[in-house]
Amino acid sequence: MSKQPKSNQLSPAAGSTKNRTRVGRGNASGHGGECGRGHKGQKSRSGYSRKAGFEGGQNPLYRRIPKNKGFKNFKFKVTYTAINLSLIDTLYKDNEIVDLDSLVDKGIVQENELLKILGDGELTKKVTIKANKASKTAVEKIQKAGATLEFVS
Repeated sequence: MSKQPKSNQLSPAAGSTKNRTRVGRGNASGHGGECGRGHKGQKSRSGYSRKAGFEGGQNPLYRRIPKNKGFKNFKFKVTYTAINLSLIDTLYKDNEIVDLDSLVDKGIVQENELLKILGDGELTKKVTIKANKASKTAVEKIQKAGATLEFVS
């Protein structure tokens, strides 16, 4: 069993601490003269603080990029999760119902999302699809396959 050191005998591990750099204490120290700040210039002076967004006199990014024209009200923006017919064809069998709950169970979408069916790929199975929106090509391919499409609000 190892002996615990007393509180007056505690010290940091060897090599784990360093002394702070003392600048301006003569040239022999290696940090005399300009004290590590270089020769002249704005950054060598006391009291220097760079302003946020300052790029050395170059026209800063926030001035180079144009302001947005018009007004976009993102608070009321409606976004849909896109599902392709090819994905439905691979995941579902004949006479199954394709809706938000079944897609959530399969891990494709998250709850409370709006679905939009897109017409990429072919549909070969007669499934019932319940979605919020569908593209024109998707509607045509669904009807051609003999499947049914129901719009959910």
